[in-house]
Amino acid sequence: MLTPERHRLILQILKEKDTVKIHELVEVTKSSESTIRRDLTQLEEENQLKRVHGGASHLQGKLSEPSMMEKSTKNLHAKQLIARYAASLVDAGDCIYLDAGSTTTEMIKFLNHSNLVVVTNGLMHIGALLEKGISTFIIGGQAKPGTNAVIGRGALVSLEQYRFDKCFLGVNGIHHEAGYTTPDQEEAMVKVKAAALSNRKYVLADESKFGEISFAKMIDLQKAVIITNNLEQETLQQYQNKTTIKVVNG
Repeated sequence: MLTPERHRLILQILKEKDTVKIHELVEVTKSSESTIRRDLTQLEEENQLKRVHGGASHLQGKLSEPSMMEKSTKNLHAKQLIARYAASLVDAGDCIYLDAGSTTTEMIKFLNHSNLVVVTNGLMHIGALLEKGISTFIIGGQAKPGTNAVIGRGALVSLEQYRFDKCFLGVNGIHHEAGYTTPDQEEAMVKVKAAALSNRKYVLADESKFGEISFAKMIDLQKAVIITNNLEQETLQQYQNKTTIKVVNG
């Protein structure tokens, strides 16, 4: 099968299945694994798909934004691994910013310091933080449905009152050239402000976020440490050349 034919077939399969494994493409195209890997690398460079561990996935739309309900059940094991490691970076006496998001939500159960201050725009975080006896501040602003995040001018003004040892941010897209992105411009502005007010910046993202580019730019890749789970070696090397990345495995 000629290269253009394989590429068309790969993209057609992704339209139908959203995610496909390398061994499936080997069988369908009657090609070698090395050939399929080269195909996926080329198609990713052309922004037609993204590589994921063991295969490839269809790119999401620039404005695509799952609800918190959808996010909370997707890739849960990976998010818990990432969250546990992220929580281990928090020291007693820290003042941290905890961004709205499903992975940052998972962090709370692993925060074990009582003398800790958390500032957040995540409405879903409040109950769990208070149950753990953690000193908690919620920033003011507009409550956004769907992601349960506080955004807007009020959120930006409120954030100005604080300074953080560390911030832990969620994203929708991580790209080696486009940096960190999210679908909502106003939510992006809150993330940018929190990062600017923090000594250390961490982005928590499972492998599904890599290769994605959402509508609104947050910060450049090198501005934050990435905490993630399993990545293809090629993908890992690509991002290691741009920033610090910590891969946690279960």
